[in-house]
Amino acid sequence: MRPLCRALIVALCGPLLALVLVVLPMPAALAITAGAPPAAATTEPPLPQLFERALSASREGDFAAALPLWNRVLELAPEDAAAWSNRGNVQLALGFAEAAIADQTQAMQLDPLSPDPHLNRGTAEEALGRWDAAEADYRWILERDAAAGLPADASALYNLGNVQGSRGDWFAARDSFQAAADARPGFAMARSSAAMAAFQLGQLESAERELRALIRRYPLFADARAGLTALLWRRGASGEAESHWAAASGLDPRYRQPEWLLQIRRWPPEPVSALEGFLALAAR
Repeated sequence: MRPLCRALIVALCGPLLALVLVVLPMPAALAITAGAPPAAATTEPPLPQLFERALSASREGDFAAALPLWNRVLELAPEDAAAWSNRGNVQLALGFAEAAIADQTQAMQLDPLSPDPHLNRGTAEEALGRWDAAEADYRWILERDAAAGLPADASALYNLGNVQGSRGDWFAARDSFQAAADARPGFAMARSSAAMAAFQLGQLESAERELRALIRRYPLFADARAGLTALLWRRGASGEAESHWAAASGLDPRYRQPEWLLQIRRWPPEPVSALEGFLALAAR
């Protein structure tokens, strides 16, 4: 799965994811300052309203409209770290990964204790294949939380698992995905990713057990259904595999696309190969 970031809802990456992100609101102090009466009449909305319009466009996935709104917010409030981070995520959604990294770095300088710009910058670094840099950002969050006695950040753990999987270290990736699932109960995609890593490692029984548990709890979860399809086909249970595939393909047809699975959803190669084999047989 594409990495998780925070600051708005980004649909660029796929199921993520559609990437699922949390909007950073306008700081209260900025809203108070921005609410002061203007020195002269103007047709431009006051800053708080402009900020909300930028957030709304971001949430709706209208990134082309959101970018100039964030540009204007930052012209009026260049010290607002949340606006820099939000604009950075919009930049990434539009494919401007370098600009996204620059915006997140600026947000860090303005708010050096916030984990969100590190998570978001790591996402942009992953888009460029900069695994070392992305891992450093995710580990900064995890080390910060550990030092403060806080629970581990599930999103940082999940993204770290993606980095480790991209390097081919599926043992470490499995552990990171499982830690993410443990840190955030109900984090279904982390559990599914851990099962896919176990599949890659040949741990088919544990992978099957986890995928079946996910399907019992989330019957409409396409990722678990597609993963179980691949696993059952690999184990020779083609009949049951077909029933799960009927559900998975109806829920999300992208699971038919190997490139999407590898590059966007980021399944390991073994489950992708197994699903390709199943689909090739089903097409005969």
